Amino acid sequence: MSEIHIGRLLRANTRGCVAGCQVSQPFPAFGSLVSIPLDEAVKAFGLVTDIHIDDDGLVRQLAASGNLPEEVIQDNRLNRNVPVELSVLFVGYSDASKVSHLLPPRPPLSLDRMFTCSEEEIRAFTSAGRFGYLRHILGAQDLPAADLLAAHLMQAGRAHAAKGNTNWAKDAIQEVITLLRDDHAALTAVLGAIADAFPGFAAES
Repeated sequence: MSEIHIGRLLRANTRGCVAGCQVSQPFPAFGSLVSIPLDEAVKAFGLVTDIHIDDDGLVRQLAASGNLPEEVIQDNRLNRNVPVELSVLFVGYSDASKVSHLLPPRPPLSLDRMFTCSEEEIRAFTSAGRFGYLRHILGAQDLPAADLLAAHLMQAGRAHAAKGNTNWAKDAIQEVITLLRDDHAALTAVLGAIADAFPGFAAES
């Protein structure tokens, strides 16, 4: 699976960004790893933390009009100018193919392009170092960190399992437990979400 252009940046800061894409095009799921080239050598990586579909005057009128023909609904979705907004939490970057789990050196600029990550890119990013990027997820404020982490582990776990590494998800979960060992409330919430995503892990623990 190769990377796919999904949208362009609307706004950004050092910790994350918001990108817009068309309603009619496929966009990544919650928790997916995405990338944003900052220049020819540097690429920022982040996780989709929210998908926001705004309304407008026309949508409000249509929603209040009762029964709608399917062609009207599809026309509104295909030709709508209001973008789907994807909020992204930065979790690292690469510089000339060397992966770092620090925040990117600078935020991307307005209208920079955002891409989905291929399975190869997911494996390369998540296997670099010792799960250092997890601290960005666990330390994020005002985000559903437990569900975000579980969604990410499912995507990355599938990417690693596709190449025969079935232990990656288990190792990542053990690292999460270590990081949260002094925060019982957070650990309980995270383990609850992980148990839903990985039923087998709950049975083994």
